[in-house]
Amino acid sequence: MTLALWCVLIATLLPYVWSTLSKTDPNYDNASPRLLARVGWRQRADWAQQNSWEAFAPFAAAVLIAQGCHAEQASIDLLACMFIGFRVAYGLCYLMNRALLRSLAWTAGFACIIGLYVLAARAGAGA
Repeated sequence: MTLALWCVLIATLLPYVWSTLSKTDPNYDNASPRLLARVGWRQRADWAQQNSWEAFAPFAAAVLIAQGCHAEQASIDLLACMFIGFRVAYGLCYLMNRALLRSLAWTAGFACIIGLYVLAARAGAGA
């Protein structure tokens, strides 16, 4: 399995990391798991979880498309690892309530997805 595909697995697990953190409140009621604390870092962890789900599909598709087009694997791996790094930074910035840094991390992660599509397009054009 390629490094990029391992990154897809990591991207699959990231929402669960943020979700678990959002449920660490001692008053959390598992009978009503959607009723989380609506303030503070636990709420921001829930928002990070939601956004991680939104970012997963485009990332996974981009990795699979780039690999399917036989783009250079080292470049795919690099962009996939960068995406994971930016998504971890995104979640941490969310927890720490650093809106500008969070937006920059989101933008950089999105740029990695676009980069994967560019790699696929270049590889496809050369075929």
